[in-house]
Amino acid sequence: MRIFYSDIFVLPLPDDHRFPMRKYGLLRERVAVHALVPPVDLLVPPPASRAEIERVHDSEYVQRVFAGELTAREQRVIGFPWSPVLVERSRQSVGATIAACRSALADGGSVNLAGGTHHAYPDHGQGFCVFNDVAIAARAMQAEGLARRIVVIDCDVHQGNGTAAIFADDPSVFTYSIHGANNFPFRKEASDLDVALPDGADDSVYLKALFDSVHSLALREYDLAIYLAGADPYVNDTLGRLALSKIGLATRDQFILDVCKHVDLPVAVVMAGGYARQVDDIVDIHLGTVRAAVTAFPRSPMTWPPAHLAWSMFGDRRTDTPR
Repeated sequence: MRIFYSDIFVLPLPDDHRFPMRKYGLLRERVAVHALVPPVDLLVPPPASRAEIERVHDSEYVQRVFAGELTAREQRVIGFPWSPVLVERSRQSVGATIAACRSALADGGSVNLAGGTHHAYPDHGQGFCVFNDVAIAARAMQAEGLARRIVVIDCDVHQGNGTAAIFADDPSVFTYSIHGANNFPFRKEASDLDVALPDGADDSVYLKALFDSVHSLALREYDLAIYLAGADPYVNDTLGRLALSKIGLATRDQFILDVCKHVDLPVAVVMAGGYARQVDDIVDIHLGTVRAAVTAFPRSPMTWPPAHLAWSMFGDRRTDTPR
C-alpha cells in the first residue's frame, strides 16, 4: 500500500491555536517507526494543480486564496490566517488525496495521512478547510476516466456539509455522513444519507447505527470509496460530543474496510478531524486507522504500476529521495 503525506508544509499557527497541526508529523513518524509500509511507499505527493482545484471551486475564490486576498472574515471562518504556506499545504493535502485515490484504484487501498477537508464549499472555506480535497479527488478520478461512480463514507464527527452541497444534484457521487446531530456545522446540508447521533453516543449506539446504515448502501455499484476516518468521535475529543473509545473507533475502521474489501471496492482513506486534549490520543487513533488499512490492502512488490511508471502517476518524491 502507498501512503501519502504533506506534513513537511507546516502552518505558522500561534501556540494556543486549537488545531493540532503537529499531529501530522507525529503520525508520519509513527508510521515509519512501526514500518507499516516500506520507505519507498511513504510518499510526498505532487500538489494539486489549479485546474484540478477549479473542477470544484469557483475560479474567483481560488484566485483570492492563491493571491492572499481573503478578507479577515473569510480567514476567521476558515480558522487559519492566510500565508503562502497555507496555500502550499492546502494544495499538497489535496494532491495527497488525489494520489491516494489513484493508488487505491491500482492496489485496492491507499491512505492520505491528512485530508478530509469536507467543510469547504465551492466559493468559500470554513472549519479548518480551504479546499475540499474529497470532492476535488472525486472529480479528478472521473475526469481521468478512472472511476465513474464514487461513494464518500464520512465518519468524521462533524457533518461533511461542503461535500454534501457540492454533490447535491450529482447522482454519480453518493455522500454518506454519520455525525453528531448537535455539533458543527449547526446548519446541516442534506447528504444522500445522513445518520445523526445524539450527544454522548457511545460505542454500542454508534456502531449499531453505522452497521445498519452502511449495510443499506449498494456498495457494489461504485468504482471507488473515499473514507473519512475522523478521530473526533473519541470520548475525550474537545470538539466531538460523542463518546467512542479507541476500541470502538478501531472497530469502525475495520468494519468499513472489511465491507469495502468484501465487494472489491477500492478505498482511499483520509484522516479528517481529531481534537483530543492529548495529541498522542489523536495520533494513536489515526495510526490504528492506517494499520487497519495496511492490513486490509497489502501491496505486492509486483503490483501495478511498475516503478518506471510511478513518476507519471504520483511524482518521484519518496522519503529516501534527496530534496
